[in-house]
Amino acid sequence: MPRPRPEKPGPGQESVWDYPRPPRLEPVSRHVRVVFGGEVIADTSRALRILETSHPPVYYLPSEDIRMDHLEPVAGGSFCEWKGQAVYYDVVVGGHRAGQAAWAYPDPVGRYAALKDHVAFYADKMAACLVGDEQVRPQPGGFYGGWITDDLAGPFKGAPGSWGW
Repeated sequence: MPRPRPEKPGPGQESVWDYPRPPRLEPVSRHVRVVFGGEVIADTSRALRILETSHPPVYYLPSEDIRMDHLEPVAGGSFCEWKGQAVYYDVVVGGHRAGQAAWAYPDPVGRYAALKDHVAFYADKMAACLVGDEQVRPQPGGFYGGWITDDLAGPFKGAPGSWGW
């Protein structure tokens, strides 16, 4: 499928098509929270985000601001050409379990070293992920973990037919 025409950003929006490749890592000044099983399991104003062409940002939260007792390591992992080897976690609160709902890079490579001791969450597996007071929408497709907010213009990679972008 050919690369789609980027949407024109509206006032206060940024286009994911202006994001770089290789991806850029930057701090986030906005408040970020993750809710699951009726509990806030992460709450920070010290998140980082990865910006990559055609993707909504992936937010990484410092482990000090996550209730890590609710994350259980699982077998397996994946490899990112930019960040290195990822590990995954189930998120467990009471009788609620979300399988492979979070991931981290325990030994990130090069320019992404700041991701050490940070965890990202799949928005579609959590009750809510919030940036500021806005509940995010998950990046389509289930593989990538970007968070879509109203201040973004797409289209976003991940939906069927977008793998070749």
